[in-house]
Amino acid sequence: MQVILIQDVNNLGGVNELVTVKNGYGRNYLIPSKMAIEASPSNMKMMEEKRNNRLKRSQVVGRIEQCDCCFKDGALKIGAKTGTSGKIFGSVTSVQIARAIKEQKGYEIDRRRISIIDEVKELGTYKAKIDFSNGNEAEVEFEVVAE
Repeated sequence: MQVILIQDVNNLGGVNELVTVKNGYGRNYLIPSKMAIEASPSNMKMMEEKRNNRLKRSQVVGRIEQCDCCFKDGALKIGAKTGTSGKIFGSVTSVQIARAIKEQKGYEIDRRRISIIDEVKELGTYKAKIDFSNGNEAEVEFEVVAE
């Protein structure tokens, strides 16, 4: 019987790996304990899509890490309305950073993966962290400028 592993199983394989096991082991242990699913055509297609998504995500992380210099020196600019003292009205959020990355750099990043390190309340240069999961993180520098 062929099954797709949902989680790592000792002496058998890793996540999203297609393995062949004895029928009883698959039906009576792996599938009921949610360690594996049956390798049906639809599940195989789902596994391929997950693998492709993970590959795309790792390529984006690699491009951002290689192109880390394009995020340094305030290369990412975010406009905000300011008062006369340089303080901005409201604050800069992860939504604005994600939009700026998409418009200025061409990378589509989910806003929930972006966390701003410092509170942004006035003009200047700040840092944000992008979490790509699996321990992959990238630090982005952005500059808040007056509109």
